[in-house]
Amino acid sequence: MPTVDDILEHIGEFNFFQKQTFFLLALLSAAFTPIYVGIVFLAFTPDHRCLSPGVAELSRRCGWSLAEELNYTAPGPGAAGEASPHRCRRYEVDWNQSALSCADPLAGLAANRSHLPLGPCRHGWVYETPGSSIVTEFNLVCASSWMLDLFQSAVNVGFFIGSVGIGYIADRFGRKLCLLVTILINAASGLLLAVSPNYTWVLIFRLIQGLVSKAGWLIGYILITEFVGLSYRRTVGIVYQMAFTVGLLALVGVAYVLPHWRWLQLTVSLPNVFFLLYYWCIPESPRWLISQNKNAKAMRIIKHIARKNGKPLPTSLQSLRPDEEADEKLNPSFLDLVRTPQIRKHTLILMYNWFTSSVLYQGLIMHMGLAGSNFYLDFFYSALVEFPAALLLIVTIDRLGRRYPWAASNMVAGVACLASVFIPDDLQWLRVTVACLGRMGITMAYEMVCLVNAELYPTFIRNLGVLVCSSMCDIGGIITPFLVYRLTNVWHELPLLVFAVIGLVAGVLVLLLPETKGKALPETIDEAENMQRPRKNKEKMIYLQVKKVDNPLN
Repeated sequence: MPTVDDILEHIGEFNFFQKQTFFLLALLSAAFTPIYVGIVFLAFTPDHRCLSPGVAELSRRCGWSLAEELNYTAPGPGAAGEASPHRCRRYEVDWNQSALSCADPLAGLAANRSHLPLGPCRHGWVYETPGSSIVTEFNLVCASSWMLDLFQSAVNVGFFIGSVGIGYIADRFGRKLCLLVTILINAASGLLLAVSPNYTWVLIFRLIQGLVSKAGWLIGYILITEFVGLSYRRTVGIVYQMAFTVGLLALVGVAYVLPHWRWLQLTVSLPNVFFLLYYWCIPESPRWLISQNKNAKAMRIIKHIARKNGKPLPTSLQSLRPDEEADEKLNPSFLDLVRTPQIRKHTLILMYNWFTSSVLYQGLIMHMGLAGSNFYLDFFYSALVEFPAALLLIVTIDRLGRRYPWAASNMVAGVACLASVFIPDDLQWLRVTVACLGRMGITMAYEMVCLVNAELYPTFIRNLGVLVCSSMCDIGGIITPFLVYRLTNVWHELPLLVFAVIGLVAGVLVLLLPETKGKALPETIDEAENMQRPRKNKEKMIYLQVKKVDNPLN
């Protein structure tokens, strides 16, 4: 029977319908940004000090500046490598007593300040920021700083569970249904997060967002790659991920204008409400319907695509029959990802590469310490690096294929990490240049693993394969902070050595995968198993038969 790719050659591989659908799904990709990296703005930790009753009144009476107030009333810096005591400790002094002088209020209490007793911040903290964050509202600092780590971990745990569970549901019950359900839950949990009364509810709604948001993003990716023709598949896959980068830039602007976390959370959640209108805009994937032997529904959608594209559908292509290898509806199973040797190899290599991309992408950002005097600009500049990486991919993978650019990008990232270990600190310009090369390399690898993952699995387990493999990205996101901060305590450059080994191994493993350039998406297990062998000319034979039938009609 003719494949969907054969039909799209006649009715349009990337015409009006595909462009409209791609634009709508790209908006969904951009809206995922605040959930993935929004913690940078929702939960930033400003400089802070203990709130000591009476200090503010004494400061007003004496006419102190902020610097003078800190000098007279807050503990000084601790030993090298220790946090400043003034963040989490305060002098056990009654600042309301009238005997305190303005010149040096502590001089009359002890000859040396180090002899004054210190205590915890019993009355809260003073935060030096014009806005607010989850940290400042719920005091997630000092002894409670672990609660901020838990907030971030909850998102990644949600990503992990949701990717696996919803991936199975999407392959079992359809892409469109799952997409709409994830959008609805994401919108509701995002809005409820903005009005949460306490930290517990914030944590719960953040976990719920993690459960559905990444799965929804990946379902959108699967949908657009299944709607377009073979020659456009890689481009829309890369540009779909570039939409995420556009979301990074937009998030910086919105966060700058709205420095209060509740208003920011409300603003970035509202677009998800409008995405529910996609029920009337985006149909089910005809590829999935065919894999489930729902050929009549698939043909109705194909005819709808043909009408939207203004292209006639040849009569000979208007009757779809189940593939001879699929006499009954196929139900996806996790075992399908490891049952056969080639798909099992693909699954293990893809899982490792998702893990690598996450660890190096996030780890390099953490190790560089991008947060500086203006973290809005730091975030903006780091996002800009991703555009040349995507453009370089578009230029190379059509000429060189998928495997070699993907392997090279992993190896460039690994070599850049290794080179950074041996560059002296006084050559800062060289360190920055090598770090940018590493960031570009791992960004390319990240985009490639998402593109190729969808191309290596047959239709009925494609969504499940992408979401299960990408769940390793979330495992990487959970452990990366420990890799960076714990290993740095041993040796500052040790994380880079670990990243180098991980990246170089990933580059070698990629070379064991089949090349997918110019190949139709596999429809069955057998086609996926035989991707490294020359494809049978089944599609060409069908195409010639179609031409013979159509000639008399012309």
